[in-house]
Amino acid sequence: MASVLLVEDDHFVRAALIRHLTDASHSVRSVGTALEALREISQLPFDVVILDLGLPDLDGGKALKMLRGIADVPVIIATARDDEAGIVRLLNDGADDYLTKPFSAEHLTARIAAVLRRSGAGTGGRGLAAAPLPEVISVGGISVDPTRRAATLDGVELDLTRREFDLLVYLAERPGRVVPRKELLARVWNQPYGADKTVDVHLSWLRRKLGESAAVPRYLHTYRGVGVKLEPPR
Repeated sequence: MASVLLVEDDHFVRAALIRHLTDASHSVRSVGTALEALREISQLPFDVVILDLGLPDLDGGKALKMLRGIADVPVIIATARDDEAGIVRLLNDGADDYLTKPFSAEHLTARIAAVLRRSGAGTGGRGLAAAPLPEVISVGGISVDPTRRAATLDGVELDLTRREFDLLVYLAERPGRVVPRKELLARVWNQPYGADKTVDVHLSWLRRKLGESAAVPRYLHTYRGVGVKLEPPR
């Protein structure tokens, strides 16, 4: 069971989703505006947030940015927009997943389960925890502590989102190996299939945090059509 915050202003859609999520044994709180959502998130812990973009008081994209300023809870965007640029922006702004309307309640339940597996929320897990991790992983000047969920670059702490950290851990555990994007989707995102752009967006975001770019890489090296490799600078 997970604690779900449903942010949806359509009363009929809201009622139907509450009923389905409750039947699926989730604990659900629902609100109809972005400001109500931000108030709920600042006061109560949630395992996942389902955020509609078409809210009456504030655009859901702006609400997502504000939400990310106060919590690192997983967020699934519910949107009628299907343009690639908009989806990439949402992922850049901190969305963990998205669903394009109309979608079935069963599809939403499956996406919630996948997000919870990745984050470890609602299950007592740690997201990626499939096996015990070493206390600290070091690759060149990068040090990653999976237990504390902390990472540093040349002794300076990195401000990483949950997904960026999980991605860095997975690559740091396999230094010098070219990891296919499909493997990253399956192991980091728990999605056996999906769009490579999801991985590319987060790799780009992680690169910026590491102070590099795809054109001038130091740690993250992309092999077109193959995958990505993390290794120390030479």
